[in-house]
Order: sequence, then structure tokens, then C-alpha cells
Amino acid sequence: MNYVGNIIRPPSEAYSIILQVTLGCSHNRCIFCSTYKGTKFGIKDDETILKDIDYASRVLKNHKKLFITDGDALVLPQKKLIWLLDNINKKLPWLERVGIYGNAKSLKRKTLDELIELRERKLGIIYYGVESGNDITLKYIKKGVDAATLIEQGQKVKNAKIQLSVTVLLGIHPPGLGLEHSIDTGNLLSKMDPDYVGALTVIVVEGTELYKMQQNGEYILPSKKDLLLELRNMLYSTNLSNGYFMSNHASNYVPLKVKLPEDKDRALELLDKAINGELALRQEWMRGL
Repeated sequence: MNYVGNIIRPPSEAYSIILQVTLGCSHNRCIFCSTYKGTKFGIKDDETILKDIDYASRVLKNHKKLFITDGDALVLPQKKLIWLLDNINKKLPWLERVGIYGNAKSLKRKTLDELIELRERKLGIIYYGVESGNDITLKYIKKGVDAATLIEQGQKVKNAKIQLSVTVLLGIHPPGLGLEHSIDTGNLLSKMDPDYVGALTVIVVEGTELYKMQQNGEYILPSKKDLLLELRNMLYSTNLSNGYFMSNHASNYVPLKVKLPEDKDRALELLDKAINGELALRQEWMRGL
């Protein structure tokens, strides 16, 4: 397989075929992200993509899922995505699901009918980077979108009957805005009603704009207790009809996989113990991106 630069995939795609179709991220302005800095957004040529699909068809027959990278390959024009999925399905007919990263920008370019077209070609899940439901925080991190738009585009994915996996970030807010960030994010998730929520804790990476802001005092990383309070408030404010709220990423101090709505009270009790010092937290050396 032909890979260029950093290849990032969700934890749930660990055993998937990874097909790199785009390079970098079309937005690439978020202050916390270093993944594609210095990489100009681009699309691989058809010949390279087809060679990788052909290789997968010969060598990777035991894999049931395929994931398309880079950062927001969903931004591709609809005709290109149809061409891509048609070739994937022709060469790898045994696949059960195709996944892809998306953001509000790429989703706004797709109508509901176009998303349905993609779902009919086995696009089964979109991983949606939301980060926050608080408009002040979204502007602060240069997300380039407001909460209302994030909700609208997430609801469109659900209406297309494509699974929606949303990522949010603990600790990413401006100083003193932890309560508002956590509650507003929970309210956003409730309105969007995704199938999966992945809550990660921000880790300041050297070289990012967030790192520079931390150095000059414009950003303050919350304490462990404040991060736990954010997680509790976010979960408390999140009401899903039938989904999972997870904080089992390595960046978090308390790993949770909560089936909502039935397991919510149990998880809140566990977080209360962690906040009160009655539960051991993940050690620093075990945390990472």
C-alpha cells in the first residue's frame, strides 16, 4: 500500500484495510492538532488509488472493513467518492463496511440524497470531529464552525442512516470556561444523538499553536480534578436514545464505555468516586495520543 506522511485512523479501525486517498486536512487550522502541519492538502492520483485497491483485493482478503484516510476524505466531490466506492466494492466485494473521517465543511457539501448514495455503496460510518458544543470554545480553537452547524450536519448523517461517531475534547476550552464547555457539549450530543461518542483529553503537543498559547498564558491546562468534573458534567448532560459514550482513549484518566441511557447512573457514580479520590486514575506514563 502506498502511504505518504502521517496515517491516522480511529481505534475501532485497528483491523481495517487503510486506504489513503487524500493527503492532509482541508481545514488544518485547529490550534491543538499537529497531525498534518506542513502538509498541503491534496488528492492522490487515480492510478495510485487503484493499485492500492488491487493490492488489497489480492493480499488483504481476511479484512472485513476498510477505512479511507486522510483527515477529511469526505470533502472529495461526490462523483469522485462514487467512483472510489464503486471500485472498492468491485474489487473487495466481501467488505462489510467502509469508514471515513468527516467534518462540518465536508458534510455541508453533501446533500442528504448524496449521503444516502454513499451509504448504498457500503459507507457505513463517519467519524466526526466536533471537539466542543460551546461557540466561544469553537472560535477559540479555530474550528471554523459554530455549534448549530455541527448539530445540523450530524443530524444529516443520522437521517441518511449512516452510523455517526463523534469526537469531543476535554480541557480544550479557554481558561475558566470548563463548565460551559462540558454542558454545552453534552447538549450538542443530545441533539445530534450519535451512535458513538469518544471523549478524549487534550494533550498539548509541542509545535502547535496551543503549545505557544500555553507558554504565554493564553491557555491553561485544567487540573486532573477539573478534567474529571468536565467529563462528569458532559456525560450528565448527554442523553442518547441508543448509543455509547466512551472515554477509554489512552489520553483519559478514567476509562469508560457507557451504554446510554441504561448505564448512565452507574458511570456517574464511578466518576464521583474518581473526583473524590476513591478511585485510582490512569498514571501519566500510560497516557498518550
